[in-house]
This record gives sequence, structure tokens and C-alpha cells, in this order.
Amino acid sequence: MFEVNEIIVIAMLSSFILLIFTGYPVAWILAGISVLFSVGSILAYQYFDVDTYFLTDWRIFGVMVQRIFSQMSNWVLVALPMFIFMGLMLERSGVAERLMNNFVNLFGRFRGGLGVAVITIGILLAASTGIVGASVVLLAMLSIPAMLEQKYSPAFASGIVASAGTLGILIPPSIMLIIMADQLSLAVGDLFMGALIPGVMLGLMYIAYVILVSIFVPGMSKPRDDLPPITWPMVRATLWAVVPPLGLILAVLGTIFLGIATPTEAAGVGALGATLLAWMNGKLNYEVLKDVSRKTTLTTAFVFGIFLGATAFAVVMRSLGGDEFIGSLLKGIPFSPEGIVVVILLITFVAGFFLDWLEISLILLPLVGPVVSALGFDLTWFVVLFALALQTSFLTPPVGFSLFYLKGVVPPQIKTTDIYKGVIPFILIQLLAVTMVFFWKDLVLWLPGVRYG
Repeated sequence: MFEVNEIIVIAMLSSFILLIFTGYPVAWILAGISVLFSVGSILAYQYFDVDTYFLTDWRIFGVMVQRIFSQMSNWVLVALPMFIFMGLMLERSGVAERLMNNFVNLFGRFRGGLGVAVITIGILLAASTGIVGASVVLLAMLSIPAMLEQKYSPAFASGIVASAGTLGILIPPSIMLIIMADQLSLAVGDLFMGALIPGVMLGLMYIAYVILVSIFVPGMSKPRDDLPPITWPMVRATLWAVVPPLGLILAVLGTIFLGIATPTEAAGVGALGATLLAWMNGKLNYEVLKDVSRKTTLTTAFVFGIFLGATAFAVVMRSLGGDEFIGSLLKGIPFSPEGIVVVILLITFVAGFFLDWLEISLILLPLVGPVVSALGFDLTWFVVLFALALQTSFLTPPVGFSLFYLKGVVPPQIKTTDIYKGVIPFILIQLLAVTMVFFWKDLVLWLPGVRYG
């Protein structure tokens, strides 16, 4: 039988999952549940002598305030608004349009070449923006009409764009990895280095799939036959188009990996670099700066709103002994330590169908992280594995945000069913990548090991 405090923990988690489907903002749901269950537990203890673990008096609200203050004064999280600004400014800088034009001229003549170009640009954008919504919308607007002209099937084209856009949540600099590092008190630089090889590997797996499908499945794509022959000036123009995003990547990730700058300082360098690229391309003006600053403020407020609600939720859960309860449940599973990790990943994958990555990172990860550490696993490896599994949440209906972003900008002839069918192979590729990282830990741990000797 469950203890009273354990029943309250189960009720809290169940209430959160049910209220998600009401459409209320997640931040208000988390904060409201925290306050209601705190008040109820305190009154039950004081007037009915119910054992509610450590949640016994009104000082819990003082603890909430202290935790929220420490979150808002966290130096690591200062990087979030600057990385968001960098991604939004790069979206407006014209770099992606120049890349797409040059890549189409060079690769559009090959079967599947345009799909390969889209994923390659997706990798470059991922390593220089980290904003999934901006990447998906930008890639869709630039490439979907061209792919439909080249007789790409609607499902194939949709899957390519949606999956390429989601790479930004994994390939550093990733907002998701910054938040995960904060939740488990890990070094952001370690997670960035650990996620680099799996992220690029996943992008290369996408490219391999596109090439194989284009070759062996007739009717999925058709090469263009109206392009001029390949010349050195064309190749040179393509290489020059790649230089700006590569320079920005080197300025951000290079300074972090070489120990020159902290992730927060590198985020400032990235924001300045994206602004300079927009200025060099003649795209920077007052209206652009105003719009990017406004969207940065709104996105940051949204993220920190959920942060504060999740912080209150976590305080109440821990006061009720929720972390020990979840840990005992996981350790009680009759599997090996590896089997327990697999169960956690399956829970993460299923939760991604219904919850956003932010809620899962702020609620589930802090509960399972200490359990995985106690089982003897490296937390850097586990967090990257967790992030890979969580990346599927962008592509899995009904709450796959990349699917919503894509549907909002694609031509009307692409139906929702086309988008759902198109992403299925890429979800399977993501699960294959999770399996590879699970069995070959050095895919994550090799680069940090080289960095620290």
C-alpha cells in the first residue's frame, strides 16, 4: 500500500497530465497545482493529523520564493535569451536564403539532391541557431515549393523539412541542453561536446535515408534538368555561402570547446555575430531589431514562466518525498540497471506524444537523473541519450510542434496526413540513433574525454 504522501504525489502528477489537455498555459497549471496541493497538505496535517512527509507548515512558500530567486539569478540561464536572439536574428539575416539558392544550383541536378541540401542547411542552422520553430518555418518556406516542383512526394518533402528543423534542439548550442544542464547541475560545455557527435550523426543518417529512398523508390523525387553545368565559380559561390554560418559556429562552439569563453559569454558573441551577419547582408534595420528583440522577450518570458511553475512544482514534490518515491519505483523494477534506463527512455518517448520537451525536461529529468546516477551511469551520457529520445517529441502527434509549424506554412495541397506519414521514417531513424548511443557510449563521451585529457 502507498503512504499518504505517495498518494498525494501520484495525485499531483495525474492532475498535471489531465490539466494539460484543457489548453491552459502550462506555467499556470504547474504553479496552480503546487499552491493547491501545498495548502491542502498543510491543512490535512494541521487539522486531521495526516502524515504529509516534510510538507507540514506554511514555510514551504518561503522555500518556493527562495528557489525561484535562485533560478532567476542563475548565471547559466542568462545564455538563454542571447541564444534565442542569435537564432531569431540569423533567421532574418538572409544567410539561409543564400545557402538554399547556392545549394539548389549545385545539388538540385542530382536525384534527392535538394533533400540532401535541405538537411545540410538544417545541420548548419542547428549549429548556429538552436531554435526549432524558426528553422522549420524557414526551411519550409525556402524548400517546399522547390521540392514540389521537382516532383518530390508531399510526404517525403514534409518529412525532410520537419526532421531537418528539429536538429536544432540537439546539436549545440542547444537551449534544451542548457536547461538540462541546469536541472542536474552539469557543465553546459560537457553536454555541448557530448551531443555534437550524436547530433551530426543523426543529420548524416537523415541524409543517407534521403539518398537511398531517392535511388531505390521511384517517384519520390526527380532531379532538375534545367540547371547549367557545374563550374568552379558556382562551387566557389556555394563555399562562400557556407563561410558565414561556419564562422558563427566557430565563434560560439569553438570558444566554448577551447575553454576561451563560458557558454553564457559565447552566447553574447553569437548574438553579436548574428547581428553583424544581418548588417553585412543589408538586412539589419530598426524594424528588424525591434521585431527580433520583441520575439526574444516573449520567448524568454514563456520559457522562464514554465521554469518558475516547474520550480514550485518540484519544491512541493520533494517536500512530499516524491523524488524518493519515484526512485524506489524505478529501482523496484525487476530489470538490470540497463533495463531501468530503457524503461526511462520508453517513458520519455511516450510522454513526448502528449507533453512538450520543456515540461518533460523540468519535471521528469530531475526525478530520474539521480536514479540513473545512483545506478552508476555517466550523467552526461544519459542526458544526451535522454535528449535524443526527447527530440522525437517534435515529430510525434498529437503534440509534435514541428508538425504544427510545418502545417502553418506549407502549400494547401500538402495535407496533415501527408505530414504525419512523412515523419514516421525519421522518427524510426531517431530511435535507431538512440539505440546506437545506448550501446556505444563513446559516441557521447569521447569528445569530452579528449577535451579533458
